Amino acid sequence: MPAKLRLGLVGAGAIAQTHVQAVAQATCAEIVGVADVRPEAAKLVADGLGVPSFGSHQALAEAMQLDGVLVCTPPASHPEVSIHFLESGVSVLCEKPLAIEVKSARRMLETAARSGARLMMASKFRYVADVVRAKEIIASGALGELALFENAFTSRVDMRGRWNADPRVSGGGVLIDNGTHSVDLMQFFIGQVADLQVFEGPRSQGLPVEETVTMLVRSASGVMGTIDLSWTIHKELGCYFNIYGSLGTVCVGWRQSRYRIGSGEWITLGGGYEKLQALCAQLANFCGVIRGDEEPVTTPEDALASVEVIETAYAALAESRWQPVPRIYRTARTR
Repeated sequence: MPAKLRLGLVGAGAIAQTHVQAVAQATCAEIVGVADVRPEAAKLVADGLGVPSFGSHQALAEAMQLDGVLVCTPPASHPEVSIHFLESGVSVLCEKPLAIEVKSARRMLETAARSGARLMMASKFRYVADVVRAKEIIASGALGELALFENAFTSRVDMRGRWNADPRVSGGGVLIDNGTHSVDLMQFFIGQVADLQVFEGPRSQGLPVEETVTMLVRSASGVMGTIDLSWTIHKELGCYFNIYGSLGTVCVGWRQSRYRIGSGEWITLGGGYEKLQALCAQLANFCGVIRGDEEPVTTPEDALASVEVIETAYAALAESRWQPVPRIYRTARTR
């Protein structure tokens, strides 16, 4: 393989810009072509990189020799775009959620397995330095037996007119949008989910999808979890997730993270959330996976599991009762 892997970028929206920044700092890869169904958007990004632009992912795949592709399109299109490249042996880093339904996510995994191409879901929070350190502390046993996981991704954002609030494109509202990150973080720390319940708050923005939800979970090992998600309220919390064990607590925050054992002093864990650092680490992992030097931090099975949990969460919300997560998720590998 060349010194720098040749990557295609599909989708030229806001999230694509962050991937462009990460690639700009990378020594392992470069973007060699940009595609978007909006040709003017593709051209704008491509011109900034000095590379060709294309009006479709098919045109990009036909014209360019690629080692991998960054899929940054809206969620409903993830399976079609990803499978097109996977079938050609091109590895894929697909933005979250992997898909808006389980059957499509399974097809993506099956295609990757057949072709030998590698498939990863973008899960930036697993790569945040503070999250990595928190994982190490918990794995050491310092917190004792885990009992409770708390997460909140809440902020006031006007979602009217955005594709994220169009269920045909996004698959739902805040539950699938922010909640995919929540579920991925949760299972990264407490393992497989046994069952869950979801409650919805008011739709203050008048959206056709949920704006504020609370999810309650029980893991297969008995750990409890709460997840608060909202586009309408801002909880003004310093930490976006806390983990409580029988011996101590870890708090991972936006500006600072810390932990303590028993009633001892709080110990600084890290300097908070750095988005570009996380994306650079994620890209480096993707490059290592393509070259065969590393395993993905988020496996395809992990990505499928998050789709399974979110699909179950919507069933729980619709039926207003606890729902067991289907067994296929419980056989998925978690890290």
